Amino acid sequence: MEKSMTPNPSDDKPVIELDHALDVAAGRLADEFHGVLAEETIRSFLDASFDHFSEDARIPDYLPLVAERFARQRLKALLRVEGQHDDGVPVVLFLCVHNAGRSQMAMGFFEHLAGGRAAAWSGGSEPGTEVNPAAVEAMAERGIDISREFPKPWTDEIVRAADVVITMGCGDSCPVFPGKRYEDWTLEDPAGQGIAAVRPIRDEIERRVRALLDSLNITAGPLSGSVG
Repeated sequence: MEKSMTPNPSDDKPVIELDHALDVAAGRLADEFHGVLAEETIRSFLDASFDHFSEDARIPDYLPLVAERFARQRLKALLRVEGQHDDGVPVVLFLCVHNAGRSQMAMGFFEHLAGGRAAAWSGGSEPGTEVNPAAVEAMAERGIDISREFPKPWTDEIVRAADVVITMGCGDSCPVFPGKRYEDWTLEDPAGQGIAAVRPIRDEIERRVRALLDSLNITAGPLSGSVG
């Protein structure tokens, strides 16, 4: 399927190259989910992911990769919802408004401290265009790299697949499904703030993530970074 994008003065990549990159991504996903999901389903999720991120793409070259990563997460969530995949690993979903600061820092801490014994996803009700640079810098001070992350929306299957949903400031726009464990974390929004203001927010998020891991009977692993 031919892909089109909002024109970008710096984008000199022919559409055919994007099509090829998407075909390659679809092939990888098809191999990964072979015998479990139909190729039509896989391509549908991949194309939907591409269409979402292409609406406000700053780096078109990365679009197929970002679309593939998000499609993979959605497909894994779909399998969990349908009862076709249960690895016994709890999944925590962190939600905020723009998925650019608080939820990204929480996911970074959770993934690092959990050490593979639990999984973390994140999303936003109104996803931004990039992760807050001050949040990236603050997390780097703790030895955690979130620079490769990207704001993304939440979807029904992702919320339904999560065991715990942590909301941070998205209010009534945050999704609620019966039978799930929900927690609302009241945290200052780091949007537009400098590194000095983001550090205490980061530290409070770390404290809450450690408490969450403890409630899941998961001993937090070590951090290698130094506190800024």
